[in-house]
Amino acid sequence: MRVFICVKGSCEPIDVPSDQTVGAMKQMVKDNFLVQHSDDKQKQYLELSYGGATLQDSWALCDVGITRGSAIRCLIKSERRPVMCVFNGVTGETLPIMGSEAFLHMSVARLKTLVSMKSGLPVSTFRLSTPAGVQLYDCNQLQDYAIEEGTHLCLDTWEGWGQFLQGCLLGHRLTVQSRLSEKKLVMRFQLKVALYIAAALGHLDLAGWLLERGMHAEKPVGVHPYRQWCHQTSHRDTRKCPIHTAAENSQLLILKLFISRNLLTLACLDPRGRDPLKVAIQHGHRDCVRYLANKLCSVVSLSNISLPMRIYLRIKHWVSLGKKRAASNRCQYNSAAFKARVEDTLLVDGFNHVSSKSMKAAIKPNRGIKAKALQPLPPIHNLPSVSHLPKLQSVSPGDFKEMQIKHNQYVQSREDGLLDEICMDLHSLCKSKFILLPIPRESIPILSQSKSSHILTESLECISHHCGRTRREKAIYCLTVASAFTEKPWLKQLNIARTLIRKRVHTMA
Repeated sequence: MRVFICVKGSCEPIDVPSDQTVGAMKQMVKDNFLVQHSDDKQKQYLELSYGGATLQDSWALCDVGITRGSAIRCLIKSERRPVMCVFNGVTGETLPIMGSEAFLHMSVARLKTLVSMKSGLPVSTFRLSTPAGVQLYDCNQLQDYAIEEGTHLCLDTWEGWGQFLQGCLLGHRLTVQSRLSEKKLVMRFQLKVALYIAAALGHLDLAGWLLERGMHAEKPVGVHPYRQWCHQTSHRDTRKCPIHTAAENSQLLILKLFISRNLLTLACLDPRGRDPLKVAIQHGHRDCVRYLANKLCSVVSLSNISLPMRIYLRIKHWVSLGKKRAASNRCQYNSAAFKARVEDTLLVDGFNHVSSKSMKAAIKPNRGIKAKALQPLPPIHNLPSVSHLPKLQSVSPGDFKEMQIKHNQYVQSREDGLLDEICMDLHSLCKSKFILLPIPRESIPILSQSKSSHILTESLECISHHCGRTRREKAIYCLTVASAFTEKPWLKQLNIARTLIRKRVHTMA
């Protein structure tokens, strides 16, 4: 059949078979009409579009409704190559870092900020390393590690945190709940991380559950509790709050949820001194800017007086500061520095047990990936002498035994409360009605002519079992492909979807 190729303002005819693939047609267009040039900085490629949709190389012309006399648009597009790539060990994806060669001279801290915005993970939950396994420290420059253009870096996290972070990225509340640590300090840090990721990706259900657990959107994620001794040298973005990442990623529903719970989130400042409104303005999110501006310009009605929102926020901020100062004065003799105890674990850099497993490796537990040993740090001098440590008070054996019994009872009650809460959530989940997935059969029995409908149903189930998709998933996929032809009427799109479904069924049969 003869079709027409529209390129650079001209329309040229070309004869192609009706069952020709788009990839073979692109090669014919290159040989007959176009001369493609590419250099080291940009990659040029050919794109064919028909009916408002971009044609994929594996499609056949007759399957997408291209008939004799159809006009196909031809465009030459340029794609810039990424400066470097970061392999995400949590999801198994590769994140491209776009930009110029000047990015190779930036700091590691700046690179971690870009990776955090692309992946949705807080900067305190991962580290970056070279292909040789050398860890990148925030205070250094990329050129200090001889990183060149096109280098593939690796994103690692703590061993055992892979499935927890996957549950956070997918918004699965039960997975997050089942993967929490048994230690109270680590569990609270995990809840902060989960709220940050939920705010970045818009997981409303997970964010609401975390707020009910006592998390705050105006509190920063911070660093791992085992790294609090070196928090002064931590990354600047560890002081970023979930409300700020929600404004960065234009998560309007998350913003409404946070502000409805606590109005102080409107005045929360990020490490750069920006409130959520300024963050939304700099990233160009109009809906978020409109909502935040209306909130800041509103009036708060109290019992006897009405105050502008900005004055009300200042008063609430002063009151909260007074409460914190009063609480710190009451417990200044009882609180330990950095909330650390003698039996707590101390991590030198927070990543002594690193896991860089991808999702495919997590499915097969038999293939374990051993953590790479980190390079030993130089000896630390100028440690405080024993004379500077506070003196310990003597305690009688009877008082010590009584204190130990009370501590064990308190820990047991906290664990029982957490276990009861998990059991209640699982019990409510089991009470809800759900439909079991159909079990595909390996073989199809021979039935009579009167039961042809059962033969068709079981045949489709068997095909779904072998192709890896259910009938509903195949239908949704074909309708999604057909809906890309926006310039075609709805009935034409439906015919394209039917053709794709028939072709896939015949291919599997």
